[in-house]
Amino acid sequence: MVRQATSTAAPGLAQPDWAAPWYRPWAATGREVWQAATASNVGVGAVAAALNAHAPPAVPVRFVSAAEVPADVAYEAFIARQRAVPTRDNGHDAFNGLAWLRFARTKARLNALQAAEIARDGVRATRGPVRDAATVFDENAVLLHAPDALWQALVARRWRELFGPLRPLWREARVLVFGHAALEKLVTPYKSITGHAWRVEPAFDPGGDLLALDEWLARDLSADKLAAKPFAPLPLLGVPGWWAGNEAPGFYEDAQVFRVARR
Repeated sequence: MVRQATSTAAPGLAQPDWAAPWYRPWAATGREVWQAATASNVGVGAVAAALNAHAPPAVPVRFVSAAEVPADVAYEAFIARQRAVPTRDNGHDAFNGLAWLRFARTKARLNALQAAEIARDGVRATRGPVRDAATVFDENAVLLHAPDALWQALVARRWRELFGPLRPLWREARVLVFGHAALEKLVTPYKSITGHAWRVEPAFDPGGDLLALDEWLARDLSADKLAAKPFAPLPLLGVPGWWAGNEAPGFYEDAQVFRVARR
């Protein structure tokens, strides 16, 4: 059950169910940040203040009010120049800040890639392939360490095989929702929430120390790899063990969610 925050400090900050499996990697710090933001009496900027208070020394940015960004400056360019992340008092930006606290190297790498593209091409009406893919990753990526058979079935969208005969292999898989927009949607989960799965080579414990994963991921993210968009769609409530409903017959037969691959 989703509980709405009652504090006037951050009225747009809904309370996640930190016990949900998709919030496991974020729960320890997330609870503290949400509690601090909703209990704050600083008014506008409560989320930024809470994030700054809980940021480890390794985090290379501070969090500031979104009002500090000039109208003619791109969001990513502002972060790169000021080493500051514009933050509104809502769940979207709170989850973005939480990602900075746990994946500082990866977030800095994404920002550097974005800033380099902006410096070269400026801000255009449409993003180029690198900026587009970096944004998709930042907002909606799901990190997946999985056996080859699982990954191949996912890429091919062989849903019946992926969640039927191959279902036992999910015990060997590790899944972490990275994208802050996806995390925001999962506050009130619904069947069609779909992440962009990015295959991760090293195994990791979603609820453990993620420093090694952060370091590997920052190295793995390159302009060329992002431009190739090596994502695979993964309906998040279909992950075995994440949602009781996916044990029901016919759950994966919903073609509006588990869509066939385009020819």
